[in-house]
Amino acid sequence: MDEDMLLDFERPVFEIEAKIKTLEAQQTESGKDVSQEIKELQTQCEDLKQKVYAELTPWQRVQLARHPKRPYLTDYIPRLFTDFLELHGDRVFGDDAALLGGMAFLDKIPVMILGHRKGRTLQESMVQNFGMPHPEGYRKALRLMKLAEKFNMPVLTFVDTAGAYPGIGAEERGQAEAIAVNLREMAGLTVPIVVTVIGEGGSGGALAIGVGDAVLMLENSWYSVISPEGCASILFHEASKADVASKALKLTANDLIGFGVIDEIVPEPLGGAQRDPDVTAANLKAALLKQLKTLTALSTDKLIRNRFEKFRSIGLWQDARPTSSGRIKKRRAKKISQKAN
Repeated sequence: MDEDMLLDFERPVFEIEAKIKTLEAQQTESGKDVSQEIKELQTQCEDLKQKVYAELTPWQRVQLARHPKRPYLTDYIPRLFTDFLELHGDRVFGDDAALLGGMAFLDKIPVMILGHRKGRTLQESMVQNFGMPHPEGYRKALRLMKLAEKFNMPVLTFVDTAGAYPGIGAEERGQAEAIAVNLREMAGLTVPIVVTVIGEGGSGGALAIGVGDAVLMLENSWYSVISPEGCASILFHEASKADVASKALKLTANDLIGFGVIDEIVPEPLGGAQRDPDVTAANLKAALLKQLKTLTALSTDKLIRNRFEKFRSIGLWQDARPTSSGRIKKRRAKKISQKAN
């Protein structure tokens, strides 16, 4: 890994890995046996990695989700699917490169793929608007979901965006309406929908393709109503306090599965998905196939009813009506079963 792409908390691990590579090169060139030193450093490195990555803060997970080497949707597609055919345009305004969609096969199961697309280079990122869709991107997503419904194909969405694009043009073309329509239409779609947050899951930009029968998150992704920097700017008037905001937002996979917002955490290799994209993709594929097996066995009515109940049951509230004794009665919302009987 390039040193300029290192996160601060990863640097001690990188330094030991660099020493190991140096010793291995020296052993190859000189023929001198330093295998014992290498073995000791490898053990030290593994112990350090276990310590560093087992105690990640929410802000450090956000940083991993934004790692420049982290796999994007375009990296997962060839590892997960075959015969991918990209489809373009919303048939209203144009084609949004920030929202990728098309048909493919997942182990011979025909599926519709939708997801945010980010670029590796500056030029790619500008074309794809850094993964932040415009209204035409959401309308393209809806068009493809309706196409999937027509041909009875499950929909797989992959969330990786900092949020919807906050530009004037996007507002002029009906950004809020496009997101709202997607939420409404996805709630009633007659085919299974599996949502996976693979990196960043920011605000309405994520929710616009985030209503699903099952919502998964990669271990080091984040999902929230606002970015940590945006939250810190509002609450503290200082974006540099994003680490504090990250903790308060409860945006990690472990937080959200506890709240019932997501259904499954997909494990990543120690150190993040960028350490081994193939292993991450294999874990994700197994999770997707498991979810599809369960969801495709349900009737259409049961599928839609479960989806509706799933989102209705998220969250807590307090009933502040006084009881006969004058005390405040507190009630926790009962969770409705998300599994088919």
